[in-house]
Amino acid sequence: MSISMYKASVPVCIHMLNNLTGILEKGAAYCNEKDVDESVLVNARLFPDMFPLARQVQIACDIAKRGAARLAGMTPDAQEDTEATFPELIERVRGVISFLETLEPGQIDGTEEKSITFKIRGDDVTFEGETYLLSFILPNVYFHITTAYNILRHNGVVLGKRDYLGQI
Repeated sequence: MSISMYKASVPVCIHMLNNLTGILEKGAAYCNEKDVDESVLVNARLFPDMFPLARQVQIACDIAKRGAARLAGMTPDAQEDTEATFPELIERVRGVISFLETLEPGQIDGTEEKSITFKIRGDDVTFEGETYLLSFILPNVYFHITTAYNILRHNGVVLGKRDYLGQI
C-alpha cells in the first residue's frame, strides 16, 4: 500500500508547524517569566554563520507553503521577512497553516512525477514531485524547525521531545 503525496505533505507540515507554534509560545513565555527582551531570543543563533531564530521560522514557513503550492500547481506568493517578535513569528506560522488547510488531496495526489522548477540562489533547479517532497520539502521543514527548537533550548527555554513531536 502506498501513501498519497497529500498525506505525506500537507498534514505532516501542518503538524510540525503547529508544534513550532507551541515552541515559539514557550519562547515568548520564557521571555516574560525571566524578564528577557524577546529580541535576544528572536535574534539568537546557534553559531555565528547560522541564521537566527526568526529566519529559521521564516524559512520553515516558506518551504512548507511554497512546496505545497508548487505541488498543487499554484504559484506561491512571496512574503516579506519582517517578523521581529514572537507574536509576529507565531502569526506567520499560523498563516501558513491556514493556507495549507485550504489544500485538498486532489490538488496534490498524483504529483509524484510532476516536473517542478524554481530558482535557488538564482539558479533553476528541477525536481520530480516525489523527490521534491521527500528530499527537499520535508528535510528542510524538519531542519529549520529543529534548529528553531535548538536555539530556544540552548538559550534556556524548557523544551522537550514532546514539544518537538507534538501529540502523535
